[in-house]
Amino acid sequence: MTNGTPSVLDRRALNRALLARQWLLERTTASASDVLEHLVGMQAQAPNPPYLGLWTRIAGFRLDDLATLVRQRRAVRLVLMRSTIHLATARDCLALRPVLHTSLTRGLNSSFGRQLTGLDLAEVAAEGRRLVESEPLTLGELGKRLAERWPDRDAFALANVVRALEPLVQVPPRGLWGESGQAAHTTAEAWLGEPLSTDDSARQVVRRYLAAFGPATAADMQTWSGMTRMAAVFKDLRPELAVFRDEKGRELFDLPNAPRPGPDVPAPVRLLPEFDNVLLSHADRTRILTDEQRRLIITRNGLVKSTFLVDGFVAGTWRIDRRKKAATLVLEPFAALKAADREALAGEAERLLAAAADDAGARDIRFEAP
Repeated sequence: MTNGTPSVLDRRALNRALLARQWLLERTTASASDVLEHLVGMQAQAPNPPYLGLWTRIAGFRLDDLATLVRQRRAVRLVLMRSTIHLATARDCLALRPVLHTSLTRGLNSSFGRQLTGLDLAEVAAEGRRLVESEPLTLGELGKRLAERWPDRDAFALANVVRALEPLVQVPPRGLWGESGQAAHTTAEAWLGEPLSTDDSARQVVRRYLAAFGPATAADMQTWSGMTRMAAVFKDLRPELAVFRDEKGRELFDLPNAPRPGPDVPAPVRLLPEFDNVLLSHADRTRILTDEQRRLIITRNGLVKSTFLVDGFVAGTWRIDRRKKAATLVLEPFAALKAADREALAGEAERLLAAAADDAGARDIRFEAP
């Protein structure tokens, strides 16, 4: 801040700040559990992306590092921010779920309101809790059981009442790398043996969001969390936050001592998995990708493609093609790449493929034409 006027952070400055918070400028040596908590969970509609998201952020990360957390009930998959499945530590599961309860209830009413009219939602939730604590159930199984008691109601809507109002976690083998299995649920309390937190204040969650994704606006926080009325929380926290503006004049908030490297700090190439939160957690995502790229990466049905970064910004997508015992990592750049960037991407891709397809008898890297 200069002479009482907030400093302006341009697109590159915001990019470098975000990469630094996300350990995408330099890999960390922190544990998988610590990184998962710093990131406030990782979006995880599919089981494998969080493994690759940690691989790209942690030096020496092994896939079993995360699988062990899931097996030992130190990390769980459940509905959290934006009413989507996230992988979070057990501690965050218990702490975050009460804060998000109101937004999850709102999402339930938005999606299934007409089908739930006149229904005692608390009664449905209580019956669902009883059922899944008796034995883990898929949503399909849960809905079928609930429909026996409420036969005039849609089974899928009934199951989603429980999913929204109760902290349902998915039990292994769901969430384990290389293992299959339908998503069976029980309650967090039953699985973890501890109660949910009684603190439903958003203040600490705002601080943690800024630590991982700042500097950011109140609207950014709302996009990431799915919560509303965040402006009032930011106003309350304002005396303890640093204040900036972006190039469009929007007010940005941050933790005073959070890393904000200069816009010219070099950024290495990085491969991001599907659904990586770094692409999803701001209302204005131009700090890392253009609006045109956003339309190419996020499909109409909500899938988010794997991407790679060059100079800190999205420059294309990638995928792994498996055929019998061979695995090929295919990179599809949006524009022609410099020779040095192409070479760096090939090296990063080889290392990722060795981790993600270690069972493949043959591994290869291929670039598609832009």
